[in-house]
Parts: sequence; C-alpha cells; structure tokens
Amino acid sequence: MPTYGDFEKLGILAGKIERVEDFPEANKPAYKLWIDFGDAGVKKSSAQITKLYNKEDLIGRMVVAVTGFPPKQIANFVSEVLVLGILDSDNNVVLLKLDSENGIEPGAKIC
Repeated sequence: MPTYGDFEKLGILAGKIERVEDFPEANKPAYKLWIDFGDAGVKKSSAQITKLYNKEDLIGRMVVAVTGFPPKQIANFVSEVLVLGILDSDNNVVLLKLDSENGIEPGAKIC
C-alpha cells in the first residue's frame, strides 16, 4: 500500500498555462502545453483535451499536474508533467479545476 511519503514524491502542483499549440504528430488529438509552476519553472505537457477545450480558453487557466514523473517522449515532443483530469461518460478528459484561484500562485503544492 502506498504511503504518505509516496504521495509527497509525486510533486502535485498547481500551474498556470502560458502557451498552447496544436500537436498534429500525436497519435490521439492533443495539445502541447507550457505550464508555469513558479519556482519549479515552466514545464511542457501533452494533453488530450482537444474535445472540450479550445486553445484560447486554456491560456491563463490554472491546472493541477503531477511533476514528479520522469519525462515522456510523445512523438517529437517531451512531456515533463502529467496534467490531471477525469474522464467523462464519453471518455473526454475534464480538467481538474480549483474551487478558488484567489491567492493560489503557480507552483502551489497540493496537499
């Protein structure tokens, strides 16, 4: 059974999406995301969220991501973090949303 220490190693942080690009080379429809995690820096992620989100609406949005996994090569792009979401009844990824963004800075640790 995982321990609390295992949970802490995952490095789950809040981040703000700074840049979004189409990712036509991916096997499944996806965007390339650049996410600001404050002191942890800007990290890249590939996210299969094209069905429910357009690029313009994602800019400036706060997301929750796992930063403690090793980078993963996806086509010609290295994804450094895993953006968290939940599958809806149609298997579309719905991004986790913060209840409030007041006082939440990029890089805030999920506890």
